[in-house]
Amino acid sequence: MKAMKRTALGSALLAGMLFTAAAQAALFEDDEARRAILELRQRVEQQRQSLSEELKRANDENATLRRSLLELQGQLEALRQDLARLRGTDEQITRDLADVQRRQRDIAQGVDERLRKFEPVQVTVDGREFAADPQEQRDFEAALAAFRKGDFVAAQTVFGEFVRKYPSSGYRPTALFWLGNAQYANRDYRGAIANFRALLQQAPDHPRAPEAVLSIANCQIELKDNASARRTLDDLVKAYPQSEAASAARERLARLR
Repeated sequence: MKAMKRTALGSALLAGMLFTAAAQAALFEDDEARRAILELRQRVEQQRQSLSEELKRANDENATLRRSLLELQGQLEALRQDLARLRGTDEQITRDLADVQRRQRDIAQGVDERLRKFEPVQVTVDGREFAADPQEQRDFEAALAAFRKGDFVAAQTVFGEFVRKYPSSGYRPTALFWLGNAQYANRDYRGAIANFRALLQQAPDHPRAPEAVLSIANCQIELKDNASARRTLDDLVKAYPQSEAASAARERLARLR
């Protein structure tokens, strides 16, 4: 019996000890859990603060980036406006340059036209080619036009002015010929003889020379100087035997003898 009591007592003591140990273990585990929870909370709080700081930094960086983007957009817009102005300026410069070039061409063309009025031109008169000033050419053609119209008074005047104005002209022998003919038509026979002889003195081989000699003889006949006319006609036949004027001279010689 005593043994059973001792056994029961021992069991009770053992159970108490186990309970106490279990209680202590549970208490120990609660403390560890609380510490773990606290540590976890601390880590969570630290992470939260870290995330909050990073989020703040990110927001600040985003705000800075947005400001930079806005500034960049403003700069781009300013550049676009500057480019538009430059394009407008370039277009205006292009137009101005085109206007200047067009005016230069007009001026150059005008200068060329004015210079052409003074540049010598090649002309051929009575089978002879020579250079003549444009004004010289116009003056000769105006005088010849007056003769062809039958206005011999005007023709004598303008041809007389021509030979005085252009003493070295290639037109001069022909001008002297037509001047003499105008004088003959105006019955200025002595003046005509002088100009026909001037032609022969300047250009004895001129295509009009035989006609000039024949015209001198005609003037002498009009002046009733038949002796001089016969000598002139003889000289014509000798100097230009193959010319048409020589044939006419032979016929007139036959009538004068």
